[in-house]
Amino acid sequence: MSYTVKIKRQARRKLKSLGKDDRLRISDVIVSLGINPDDPTLDTKQLKGSRLWRLRVGGWRIIYDRQDVLKILMVEKIKPRGDAYK
Repeated sequence: MSYTVKIKRQARRKLKSLGKDDRLRISDVIVSLGINPDDPTLDTKQLKGSRLWRLRVGGWRIIYDRQDVLKILMVEKIKPRGDAYK
């Protein structure tokens, strides 16, 4: 049931710019998301009026597109909580 996880260039750059602790924590959660996007321990929610989903990791938000038919998760953005929904 695992999904292929793709990370857009913008999100990959942001991930590389983070400190080691945040980078590892976010990477681990993205891997878990790819294994089972319906895992109840992950704090995910579909954004209202959008096809996008959000995943909360501490003060960070991971905005992603979920394509269940193709089993692909596309990470669109990795942003601090305050900027994620703009």
